[in-house]
Amino acid sequence: MSERINISEVFGKNVFNESVMRERLPKSVFKKLKQTIENGAELDPSIADVVAHAMKDWAIERGATHYTHWFQPLTGVTAEKHDSFISAPGPDGKVIMEFSGKELIKGEADASSFPSGGLRATFEARGYTAWDCTSPAFLREDAIGVTLCIPTAFCSYKGEALDQKTPLLRSMQAINDQALRILRLFGNHTSTRVVPSVGPEQEYFLVDREKYLKRKDLIYTGRTLFGAMPPKGQELDDHYYGAIQERIGSFMNEVNQELWKLGVTAKTQHNEAAPAQHELAPIYAQVNLAVDHNQMIMETLKKVAERHGLTCLLHEKPFAGVNGSGKHNNWSLTTDDGVNLLNPGDTPHENVQFLLVLACILKAVDVHADLLRESASDVGNDSRLGGNEAPPAIISVFLGDQLEDVINQLCDTGEATHSKQGGTLKTGVAMLPDLDQDVTDRNRTSPFAFTNNKFEFRMVGSSDSVAPSNVVLNTIVAEAFKEAADELEKADDFQMAVHDLIKKLFSEHRRIIFNGNGYSSAWVKEAEKRGLPNISCMVEAIPALTTEKAVKLFETFHVYTRAELESRAEVEYDSYSKIIHIEALTMTNIAGKQIIPAIIRYTARLADSMAKVQSVCPEADTSVQRDLLIEASARLGEIKAAHKKLVELQEECRSIRSAKERAHACRERLVPAMEELRRPVDLLERIVDKDLWPMPSYGDLLFEV
Repeated sequence: MSERINISEVFGKNVFNESVMRERLPKSVFKKLKQTIENGAELDPSIADVVAHAMKDWAIERGATHYTHWFQPLTGVTAEKHDSFISAPGPDGKVIMEFSGKELIKGEADASSFPSGGLRATFEARGYTAWDCTSPAFLREDAIGVTLCIPTAFCSYKGEALDQKTPLLRSMQAINDQALRILRLFGNHTSTRVVPSVGPEQEYFLVDREKYLKRKDLIYTGRTLFGAMPPKGQELDDHYYGAIQERIGSFMNEVNQELWKLGVTAKTQHNEAAPAQHELAPIYAQVNLAVDHNQMIMETLKKVAERHGLTCLLHEKPFAGVNGSGKHNNWSLTTDDGVNLLNPGDTPHENVQFLLVLACILKAVDVHADLLRESASDVGNDSRLGGNEAPPAIISVFLGDQLEDVINQLCDTGEATHSKQGGTLKTGVAMLPDLDQDVTDRNRTSPFAFTNNKFEFRMVGSSDSVAPSNVVLNTIVAEAFKEAADELEKADDFQMAVHDLIKKLFSEHRRIIFNGNGYSSAWVKEAEKRGLPNISCMVEAIPALTTEKAVKLFETFHVYTRAELESRAEVEYDSYSKIIHIEALTMTNIAGKQIIPAIIRYTARLADSMAKVQSVCPEADTSVQRDLLIEASARLGEIKAAHKKLVELQEECRSIRSAKERAHACRERLVPAMEELRRPVDLLERIVDKDLWPMPSYGDLLFEV
């Protein structure tokens, strides 16, 4: 049995949070720091030394020996460089422990080895990390010891953003400024700040670590490049919400404890649809904090899994033929005094402020559907989006029956006079209570679904940072708010102007609303008629970053410069081709060194069997062995030919200098060649003796955890 804990006692114990700061900082310093955190005021450098000293003492008391500026470069993972608190030996031979305000506020990292997409030359190595005081410092306890981690932004020597955090903070400022303009139009002069809140749901797979270490494809790429489906997959839906195995439960228990210590509000855990698949969801948090927390969640899942003899797979599609993993990004807008701008109320047809906010969001998603699609693009997601397990690659918005009806009333008659209401759900069982029935159902096939008081962007991949998607969401909605405020602020009759604007926006962007089955082929045809983009893969999505429309959007709100956008496009093209090359190299390595030799041993065993039978009984029927031998030999020939072709194509693609052209070549040539190599291998796995097959099967990985 696991040791029982009191959540309230452990929650946030490793975080330099508000209660710790209130206790350890002078009142004047605490007040200034809180103003910066809550109101976005510029940090007063004069308080940095005091904060740093208090932070150091708190960390050392808890066993910390080192500190690090913890940042999120364009690699998809976090980065850190550890420095000890040791300053110098004292005159008495004892060590002096110091940590200054300068060290807290600014760090220096070698930027030359991080992706920059050409923003800086290789010899321009200097990069800076800058303290993000809105995301509290925390202590990480692991085999290294105890380390004080200070969340930071990361920029180049010339100030260009080289990370995920800097544009995110810029986008938060943009939407705050424009959302406040909307609120002021409706007479709200008490709210002083509008913050995007996010709750990312994290899906993941767990497999036995011993079996994982026998699969080179999982080790090098995070997914299986070969593998035949077992007799049973997820057809019976018996894993979803099923009873959690004790081994998995023990893992989840430790994950929760580790996250709670870090102030991460891990709340929901359950088995997901696929065998060996699970989900963890936190409570909503301010978006930059939510992004940091999600990175902590992914790191914690991986570390704790190893302690339990497991491996956590975060790849979007680790197993072909079963559901992949996503990360639903639940996004809302809330003021500092508790007003949710996405709360429709009981009668949304009368809630004019909500209707304007909703109309602006529909406009933003419609106008910038390509950018939103690009923000969820990664190599793993190419194997997931568009299948009957994840949203289609076509961006649409699900609003539900109630809101769609209100919009139809406005567009068709010019007035909305009523809102559909939920009813009472009668179970038909006397001892069960009647239930309040929601006014609308959910739609799991929608990429961007309204769910009561938030939007759920369901396209983000499980291994991805949620920062890019929220940068795009914040910025495109800020643009729509700005354009609405520009028009309404100069109106002579505000009530008439806002009514006309809401009707106009709904009429112009109603095409983005779709409440039906996003998995159906009929929707693909309907979306094409509506003129909605259908961007099927990552390399087709990347150009959205550098259109004139995108450059104007991001430069207007100072979120990205043109150079930063172009660099990110270059990084993504380069990342795509590198990942595909790694997968192709892994495939040829496994096929050449493991699979082909295994099949040769199998055919030799068949030949020996035939020879032995015939030597004992020349008249015996050996047709079964002969047929298997013929089939295996034919498949072996296919594997050898596909292997040779894939090796040649790798060399061709690697020689292409342009990152964009190389990425397209990988998509158009290498990916089909990889599928061509996989096909005969998976067919042979179904007939080759298990003791000869060189790696654990899907059945071993998915059902023997």
